Amino acid sequence: MQLDTIALPDDLLWINEFEWNPVEQSTERSLTGALLVQEQAKLQGRPIELTGGQQAGWVSRKTVLELQDLTAAPDKVMILTLPDMRQLNVIFDRSSGSPVSASPVLEEAYPADNSYYHLSLRLITVP
Repeated sequence: MQLDTIALPDDLLWINEFEWNPVEQSTERSLTGALLVQEQAKLQGRPIELTGGQQAGWVSRKTVLELQDLTAAPDKVMILTLPDMRQLNVIFDRSSGSPVSASPVLEEAYPADNSYYHLSLRLITVP
């Protein structure tokens, strides 16, 4: 798996892959009581949350720092290449806080660049 130029472990899971609904719907009642339904296909904005939980998807501190550097660029469109070779244009999803979260696998006072971290990424598709 790869995000932009950063290699990611292939065992990161896309945990919300099947929660996406490609059609937006709104309903309301008319003055006569009839139900009015409008539907339209969504063209972009599919959320992608990648995580390995506690057992998988470990990355080095160096990788976490590289990802943090990427978050500093607003409107940066990146290519996410999944293990099955699908490619998606994505940006960081900042709507609920930091799009990159990492916690150490083993707590260390002075972690090295090769210390391991649990990783979670929040992305969103764009055209």
